[in-house]
Amino acid sequence: MLQKTLQNPKKLFWLLQTIGWGGFIILNYVQGLAWEMKPDYFLPSLLYGLFGFLLTLLLRPIYRHLWNLPPISIVFAVVAASVIAAGIFDAYKTIVYLWAYPDSKWQPQNWYDYIKALPLSLYVILAWSSLYFAIKSWRSAQQQHEKALRATNAAHQAQLKMLRYQLNPHFLFNTLNAISTLVLDGDTTTANRMITELSAFLRHSLDRNPTQKVSLQVELDNLNRYLSIEKVRFENRLRLHTEIDQQAWKALVPSLILQPLIENAVKFAIAESETGGSISLKAGIEKAGGAESSEVLLLQVIDDGPGLSQGQDINKLQSATATKGGVGLSNTIERLQVLYGENGQLSSRNIEPHGLAVSIRLPLEYQ
Repeated sequence: MLQKTLQNPKKLFWLLQTIGWGGFIILNYVQGLAWEMKPDYFLPSLLYGLFGFLLTLLLRPIYRHLWNLPPISIVFAVVAASVIAAGIFDAYKTIVYLWAYPDSKWQPQNWYDYIKALPLSLYVILAWSSLYFAIKSWRSAQQQHEKALRATNAAHQAQLKMLRYQLNPHFLFNTLNAISTLVLDGDTTTANRMITELSAFLRHSLDRNPTQKVSLQVELDNLNRYLSIEKVRFENRLRLHTEIDQQAWKALVPSLILQPLIENAVKFAIAESETGGSISLKAGIEKAGGAESSEVLLLQVIDDGPGLSQGQDINKLQSATATKGGVGLSNTIERLQVLYGENGQLSSRNIEPHGLAVSIRLPLEYQ
């Protein structure tokens, strides 16, 4: 309830207006008792507060009109408006006092007697005006911040969608070429099996929101659909091993984040070797570096291919389905940067006697 009120400018204004002038009524009454006024002084205090409530409501549209003026103009205009309002407020208080206490020995002799307490009234009106502009400035800053966040989020989502949709067409073209070859060779049974697997893979991946994260188990299920297609192509030449920690199964990862890594492993460790090769997929939990005690999800794709040559950079490699000038692993790196900033890392190292290990580290998240 309170949160909704704070987010609604109109409700917030009326809440603060009521609390502020309600506090003024109570404070003025208590001060009157301290000056040995009778308990019936509450009625004049109530009338003072209600008039101040209404008077400042008249200032509100004036201040709205001043909002877009230069700061120095706003200051002068607010001071002038506050002086006038304070004079009216002070004169009203004098009239109410005389009405409530007609037998008072004090009687105003001239117009100055009606507004001689102007500094106190001016203090009250200026305090209200200052709070009005301070809260309005805070609300404006919050709105600008929210707009910036929404714009950034929209840009990130658009970027992620672009990166995600870059993956499927490349893989689709490669697979369709393989199916075409099988049909020309007369192997319609295998071609039909590839079409069935391709349909299941695309249905699963395209039905999901590309900006959302999925559990590692869902990601691996879809990856297995992809690998089942590759196994049709390479048969026994493709050997896959998985090693997943129990705690890692439910960890959240960006969808299709592992596919470019697997594609590269297939290209360099399997496709270019007559005897094929093996790909190991590992997932585990480890402590984050530094003084923080947070945990990270470690994903590794390890193959027994030739590895990187001296001076070669994993970040510049293209995936097996990327065309010349295509997205490749830069796609994966960019998605990690968009989603996690510096907390999402991709690294690689050669392993002995030959092979390549590519690692992805993400902040550990669960649904």
